[in-house]
Amino acid sequence: MGADEGRALTSVKRSIIRHPAVVGAAVAALAALLGLNAVAFVRGLDSPWLLGAVVIADMLVIGAGIMVAGREVLVAEHRTEASEAQLAVIVDSAMDAIITVDAAQKVLLFNRAAEQIFRCPRREALGGPLERFLPPRFRAAHRGHIEQFARTGVTSRRMGDVTTLWGLRADGEEFPLEASISQSGEAGERYYTVILRDITLRKQAEDALRQSQRELRELSARVLEAREEEKAHIARELHDELGQLLTALKMDLGWLRERLPDAELALRAAEMGALLDRTVSATRRIMADLRPMMLDDLGLADATAWLVDDFAKRSGIACRIELAEDLQDVSKAVATAVYRAIQESLTNIARHAGAKNAWVKVALDEGALQVEVEDDGRGIALADLAKARSLGLRGMRERISFLGGSLEITRAARGGTRVRLRVPLRGLAGLTEAA
Repeated sequence: MGADEGRALTSVKRSIIRHPAVVGAAVAALAALLGLNAVAFVRGLDSPWLLGAVVIADMLVIGAGIMVAGREVLVAEHRTEASEAQLAVIVDSAMDAIITVDAAQKVLLFNRAAEQIFRCPRREALGGPLERFLPPRFRAAHRGHIEQFARTGVTSRRMGDVTTLWGLRADGEEFPLEASISQSGEAGERYYTVILRDITLRKQAEDALRQSQRELRELSARVLEAREEEKAHIARELHDELGQLLTALKMDLGWLRERLPDAELALRAAEMGALLDRTVSATRRIMADLRPMMLDDLGLADATAWLVDDFAKRSGIACRIELAEDLQDVSKAVATAVYRAIQESLTNIARHAGAKNAWVKVALDEGALQVEVEDDGRGIALADLAKARSLGLRGMRERISFLGGSLEITRAARGGTRVRLRVPLRGLAGLTEAA
C-alpha cells in the first residue's frame, strides 16, 4: 500500500469515526452501559450474571477507549510530522536564505538558499557559529546589535536600514546583502531567525547607475564650462574686433559730419551717428549677456550689482539687492554659476511672474554662499518645473549640484516665487574652474 493510499484510508476511517451517527450511537451505548452499571450496583450479588456482563462490557469500553485514544495520539503525531515536513519543504524552497540561531548564536536552521549564497553545505553550518558568515570587522558590532534587539522586545525588524550589510562566503568572498530579523521564545529559550537576500547584482547595477549619473553630471559640467569659454571667446572677439571697428567708424563719421557743406547730408550723417550709437550699445549688451567682463575683472559682487541694476532699468521692475561685504574667496566656477543662476531667475521673473518688485540677497554662511531671489508675482506652479520650458531651471540645478550645492524653488511669502541656492565658496575639490 502506498503512502498516498494509506493517508486516504486513514482519512476515511477518521471521517467515519467522527460521523454524527457514529458519535450518537456511541453516546447511546455509553448511556445504556451506565444504566446497566447502576442496575448491577443496586442488585449486587443477587444477579451475578448481570454483574459479570457489566464487568465485561466495562472492560470492552475501556479497551476501546484506550485504542481510540492511542490512535488519536498516533494521528496527532503523524499530523505534526507532516506539518514539520511541509514546513521544512517550504523553508527549503524559499528563494531567500533563512537561518535560525539560538541565544548563543549557534546555527539551528540553514535552508538550501543559505547553502547557495554562502557556498557552505548545511551539515557544516548546523551547530556552528553564525559569525563565520560575517566579515571579521563586523562581528563585534553584530553581537551588540543582537543583544540590543533582544532587549527591545520587538518581534521583527529590518537590518541595515541605513547602510548595506555584508556577508562572508565560505571561500572568503564578501558580498552585499539585505536582511530582516525576528525573535521568538519557547520554554525559556530565545531563538533568532534571519532572512537574507544576496543583492550583489542589484548593488552592481546601483553602482553602475551612480557612476553613469556621475559621468553625465561631469559631462554636463564640462559642456557648461565649454559654453562659458565659448561665450567668453565671442565676447572678447566682439569687444576687440567689432568694438574697435565700430569705434573707428564712429570717429570717421564724426569727422565726415564736420566737413559736409550740405545741411541735408549733415542731418543724414547725424542719424547714422545715432544708429551707430545704438549699435554700439546693443553690442555692449550682447557682450555683457555672453560674458560680463566685470565678473572677471571686478568680481561677483560688482557684477551682480550691475546685473540687478540693468535688469531693473530694462524691465521696469523695482529691485532691491543685499550683498555680503566680502566675496573675494569665491572661486571663478562658483562665481559663474551663481551669476548665471541669478541671471536666469531674473529672466524668468521678467517673462512669467508679472511682478512689480524683486529682491536679491547674496550672503555668506559658514563657508558657503547663500543666494535668494524672490518676487511678488503670480508664482511658479510645480507642474511648470517638469515642463520643457524649465530647461533653464534644470541647467541651473545641475550646475549648482555639480559644485556640491543645492537649489530649492518654492512659493514665496509675498506670493511669488523664491529661488534659494547654497553652494560652497570654492565648490567641490578638484573641479576645473570655468573660464
